[in-house]
Amino acid sequence: MTLAMFPGRFDPVTNGHRDIARRAARMFDNVLIAVADLKQNALFSTAERVDMMREAVADCKNIDVTSFSGLMVDFARKQNASVVVRSMRAVTDFEAEFDMALMNKKMAPEIEAIFMMASLEHLYISGTRIREVSALGYDVSDLVPPHVWDALNKKYAARA
Repeated sequence: MTLAMFPGRFDPVTNGHRDIARRAARMFDNVLIAVADLKQNALFSTAERVDMMREAVADCKNIDVTSFSGLMVDFARKQNASVVVRSMRAVTDFEAEFDMALMNKKMAPEIEAIFMMASLEHLYISGTRIREVSALGYDVSDLVPPHVWDALNKKYAARA
């Protein structure tokens, strides 16, 4: 059985993240979504991001969600993941992902990296853009799952 790990910040979870996770779940026996435990610069806590991702993929029985800290490849090894799934939207993503993949391959040659292109309708969606425009009051309800939209509204209302 192949376990693929899909690591990321997921701050917040977007429809693009959910799309990649579901597509990976069709390709691999099991997918572990690994939410990075960020120490700074996160809108949502690690626990909130894990909960949002769990709800976003609740309909996929072969997906589990957990958090991790430290080196992603060390966590992948501990979980016995043989594949790491990464998503790309544009050439700028390619450069960063290529560099990261080479370093990960140096540290963990037994773990393969699989790159999935974002679906056309999600090419421009990123957690960074969602945070930026929603903080300024733009309605991103069509770019994130409904429960994430609710969480964004609550987060910004609490800050006001």
